[in-house]
Amino acid sequence: MLPIGLHQLRLFLHVLAATVWVGGQLTLAGLVPGLRALSPDAPRAVARRFNLFAWPAFGVLVLTGIWNLLDVDVASTSNRYKVTLAVKLGAVVLSGVAAAIHTQARSKVGLAVWGALSAVGALAALFFGVVLHG
Repeated sequence: MLPIGLHQLRLFLHVLAATVWVGGQLTLAGLVPGLRALSPDAPRAVARRFNLFAWPAFGVLVLTGIWNLLDVDVASTSNRYKVTLAVKLGAVVLSGVAAAIHTQARSKVGLAVWGALSAVGALAALFFGVVLHG
């Protein structure tokens, strides 16, 4: 068996949290039309329950992301790496800020726009994370 250490644990926790944050947003978006058919209040109730898992997962993503960066001598990386890292971090900020605003939105347009921006940011962060580790 291959060795298992802190590097593998850190990456596992980061990927696990990403599955909840990113995958949960995509799943919830797919469920909203069906939830609305059940009850106009169902999407909000399900979203509140999702937030109990999503925000802790986002916190784990931030903490393990910082942990990941501590393992890299960013100063000695190429400019291309630094630019990719900056784009990823921008996507993380976009996803988190848009999700926070989404939780406060009251109009259907606000919910849709901020939810979509959060999901796009989450997908971009996931993509550029893979690029950085690829």
